[in-house]
Amino acid sequence: MTKFQAEIDVMPKKEILDPQGKAVSGSMKNLGLAEIDNIRIGKHISLEIHAESAEVAHAKVEQACKSLLANLIMESYTFEIKAV
Repeated sequence: MTKFQAEIDVMPKKEILDPQGKAVSGSMKNLGLAEIDNIRIGKHISLEIHAESAEVAHAKVEQACKSLLANLIMESYTFEIKAV
């Protein structure tokens, strides 16, 4: 078995309202940073997986994202896997 590190980014879909991002965008203006806008806030997940190959690790992380880590109705996700 090889150990892999997965770095997963989960973000709200573009068509979904992001109230947290909107609030932070408003705060940027209050801080004198009006040139920063259109903020979207998501989550970053880091995990380790033991698998026979990179392909198996990829499939397991894909399954975890689809079934638990991301709400596919409201969120999209991307991830990268590397051997450690």
